[in-house]
Amino acid sequence: MHEREAFVETPEPRHYKFRQAAFAGHARFPMPTRKFMILLAVAAALAPAPVAAHVVIAIDKSSQQMSVLVDGIVRYRWAVSTARAGYRTPDGSYRPERLERTWFSRIYDHSPMPYSIFFHHGYAIHGSYEIGRLGGPASHGCIRLHPSNAATLFALVMHEGTRSTTIVVSGEAGRSWR
Repeated sequence: MHEREAFVETPEPRHYKFRQAAFAGHARFPMPTRKFMILLAVAAALAPAPVAAHVVIAIDKSSQQMSVLVDGIVRYRWAVSTARAGYRTPDGSYRPERLERTWFSRIYDHSPMPYSIFFHHGYAIHGSYEIGRLGGPASHGCIRLHPSNAATLFALVMHEGTRSTTIVVSGEAGRSWR
């Protein structure tokens, strides 16, 4: 895919067309680093050949961005929030451990975590209602998404299965939010 192209949903559900995007020069969506793209390619190449479509959920902490690939093709690209200063979002390659449609944090004041995809010792990808903070580090370590994007991702993982899904987290933690 050309660096400046992105997928944009058309009015018909599940149909996509290419459109020139401003990702390359836009401050909120810098292009993924070369190291990140190499790690993503290695993760996709090492994944076993599944019967269902293979889903790679790639989180780049440097750009605070998630790319979702289905069978090697970028289907979605969304802003996320990973750990703020004093906390950490773990690097590595994981499989989803558990999916919870409705979940509330047992540690952080019963905060809502809709569409949670747990992947490593209580860390999860989940929806967040603090959408104004997406695109910058803001969490205690989980990976936050806009609730509608979290619902889309949750449905995709449910449909394709946890065995066909790989979560790759990489990149240097960004600067603290404001």
